Amino acid sequence: MKQACELTGLSYETLKFYCRSELVPRVHRDARNHRVFDDHNIAWIRSLVCLRRCGLGIAEMKRCVALCLEGEASIPQRREILAEKREELQHRLQDIEDSIAYIDAKEQFYEAVLDGTTPYVSNVLGLEE
Repeated sequence: MKQACELTGLSYETLKFYCRSELVPRVHRDARNHRVFDDHNIAWIRSLVCLRRCGLGIAEMKRCVALCLEGEASIPQRREILAEKREELQHRLQDIEDSIAYIDAKEQFYEAVLDGTTPYVSNVLGLEE
């Protein structure tokens, strides 16, 4: 488990939770009943990490696992899930870019006020201040 955590970037508790939640299928156990992760398991866990970063919840991840276990026939459903998440990520990215643009504009405004090239005007305090 420790080595798998190091290879995937997951905490021990998270990896254990993923295994208990059946998100990591086909993990073998050794004679002492310890999980033994092969290269396929590690690659799959890395995929789970990416899916989680994409915003999939545990239920959605379980759905993906179930679809993957169905094989090639489930590719259209898996593509649809990824397309929906991609669209959500695009919207989040646009929100982040808009937020950064706002911060950049405010920083420029503040710098201009501080160096005396722009008079200070506040939308909060109003013009009478």
